[in-house]
Amino acid sequence: MRRGAGSHGSERSGSGAAAMPGLLLGDEAPNFEAETTQGRIRFHDFLGDSWGILFSHPRDFTPVCTTELGRAAKLAPEFSKRNVKMIALSIDSVQDHLSWSKDINAYNGEQPEEKLPFPIIADANRELAVKLGMLDPDERDKDGMPLTARVVFVFGPDKKLKLSILYPATTGRNFDEILRVVDSLQLTAYKKVATPVDWKPGDSVMVVPTLPDEEAKKLFPKGVFTKDLPSGKKYLRYTPQPE
Repeated sequence: MRRGAGSHGSERSGSGAAAMPGLLLGDEAPNFEAETTQGRIRFHDFLGDSWGILFSHPRDFTPVCTTELGRAAKLAPEFSKRNVKMIALSIDSVQDHLSWSKDINAYNGEQPEEKLPFPIIADANRELAVKLGMLDPDERDKDGMPLTARVVFVFGPDKKLKLSILYPATTGRNFDEILRVVDSLQLTAYKKVATPVDWKPGDSVMVVPTLPDEEAKKLFPKGVFTKDLPSGKKYLRYTPQPE
């Protein structure tokens, strides 16, 4: 079995599924169909040639989820600037999602409208949550059913998974960090660099270890700067962020 952790998760969740396959980095996103607050979608068609973020929520009308979706709505223009489409998932109906959207907009201090800048997938039967390995076995609803964990999947224009972050149902996400991660993913997808700890856009980046020094000098005309280390190894190579 390719994903032992997923199998273990399904046994704990009691979901009745033989396994929770989930997704690994590099996997292609499943081209599922789903009902959403903006109509029925086929996932690959929804993504088109854009990057995409799929983020799941334990359920509607819950406090942490409301704050998260409110923050996601506030940052939607920033994600749009980066050619990123956002889509949420929660284990309730479209009608519940629309009603909840009014609360989310009100939380943001705006008119209590049903419309958010991204769709919310209806997954009342938890079928998609199980398929994508999103259930949190330690957090259950009043009926004893496992809640959906707070998963973040980032997909590239090739529909492949570039990043996965998994939070328990009780911990809210940091959407500023998700935005920072997108900046790193997009930069490192097109340039032969990596981003060091706590990197922010505009900071220096690191030259990937597989790039020879002579090629690095040609690729990065702003200069490559190597930090001296006790080992004598020249692996900490920095360069200003390329355009």
